[in-house]
Amino acid sequence: MKDIEQNYARTFSTAAGAAVMRHLRQITIERVLGANATDAELRGLEAQRALVHQIENLIERGK
Repeated sequence: MKDIEQNYARTFSTAAGAAVMRHLRQITIERVLGANATDAELRGLEAQRALVHQIENLIERGK
């Protein structure tokens, strides 16, 4: 697993990689759904957030 973690760290350590991570955070973690959001919308966004957190964790472990 260490190889994949290092690959994530290398991939996202570039300026382009950092820009991609900022964008992923903006469209997932920093996104707020309104009070009228459906259950499906909430579940979908939470799954996206979980994936972004997983990527961030892999990057940290790969450093």
